[in-house]
Amino acid sequence: MAGKIDARLKEIGIELPSPSQPAGTYVPYVLSGNLVFISGQGPAGPNGLEFIGKIGREQDVEAGKAAARLTMINILAQLKAACGGDLDRVKRCVKLLGFVNATPDFDQQPAVINGGSDLLVEIFGEAGRHARSAVAAASLPFQMTVEIEAIFEIA
Repeated sequence: MAGKIDARLKEIGIELPSPSQPAGTYVPYVLSGNLVFISGQGPAGPNGLEFIGKIGREQDVEAGKAAARLTMINILAQLKAACGGDLDRVKRCVKLLGFVNATPDFDQQPAVINGGSDLLVEIFGEAGRHARSAVAAASLPFQMTVEIEAIFEIA
């Protein structure tokens, strides 16, 4: 039987992908007590990275928001694995750290990362609200447009 969060994902038309494997010498998540620390994820889809390039040059704010939303879907796939397949164990999102691959003059990083933050609130309600930092980066791995890492509290 599907849980409440799985039902909510289905209701809004999201099917979580299989969690991606790390691109280096690290693990996709670490469980420490009742916290899940999820390594940085990017906007990967079924055919690889879907958003590449800098916001302010190759991409605009709306594309950045879409990249952050897709990135959050990948974070949720890792979170589901960390929860043994049961997203109803999630008590809340504690913190996000969002990186935006941007031109030096770009200053709307919070608007971009809202694409991921808004999805968490849409899925988890108040438990999706979190502390957050959104910063610009001169570059990101594989030239992806957005990278986000996350911390969740689980039961």
